[in-house]
Amino acid sequence: MRREHVRDLLDQVANGALGIDEALGRLSFEPAESLGFATIDHHRALRQGFPEVVFGEGKATEHLVEIAARIAERGEGLLVTRLAPDAASILASRFESIQLNALARTAYLPPAVASAPTGRGTILIVTAGTSDIPVAEEAAVTATALGNCVARLVDVGVAGIHRLLARREELVSASVIVVVAGMDGALPSVIGGLVQVPVIAVPTSVGYGASFHGLAALLTMLNSCAAGITVVNIDNGFGAAVAASRINHV
Repeated sequence: MRREHVRDLLDQVANGALGIDEALGRLSFEPAESLGFATIDHHRALRQGFPEVVFGEGKATEHLVEIAARIAERGEGLLVTRLAPDAASILASRFESIQLNALARTAYLPPAVASAPTGRGTILIVTAGTSDIPVAEEAAVTATALGNCVARLVDVGVAGIHRLLARREELVSASVIVVVAGMDGALPSVIGGLVQVPVIAVPTSVGYGASFHGLAALLTMLNSCAAGITVVNIDNGFGAAVAASRINHV
């Protein structure tokens, strides 16, 4: 249950259109639901503005689909991340309007009542290389689901820094920037030195042997000489987008 739904219930009680007992019944409707294999937090949207997000990796397909169905039936939206192709096809057949993103490995079902983005500005998702796009797309889908305007700037890594400098207007006009980079992970430092808005760095597992599956990029970002950069875990586009969305809604 989203905050706006609670506000609407309270307005109805205040103007006499809804009785107190009926309102209490709606508010108490399954704040948590046990399925035996999962316990769904149905009041997540009330506390944080969006329903519980389903992490698909490692879940049995039948479990994932049942969890998704219970969340989706509330009409408040559904987001599934790290989704396997077989589970994606089942969700597509189950929910007619669900939006699948194969690169991001996500499934997004918009709320039953659509609303315009509510963030104060644009979240810009920047990738160092084309190989970083899957993680960046996870961030973009998540940020969009959370009610933000999202823009993308791809393949502007430091090996050809003129590509980035030519797009400076897009950088300085963003409210929050999520920078996704593997290899040496240097791009967040460059961008952090060009802008005054928050920069969230996402190291990816892209790179050759000594990149250690993203550890080299992670350490570079943690040791950035540019001030004001926040770093999330390796390949964690979802976490970066949630942090960016909260900043964008302050």
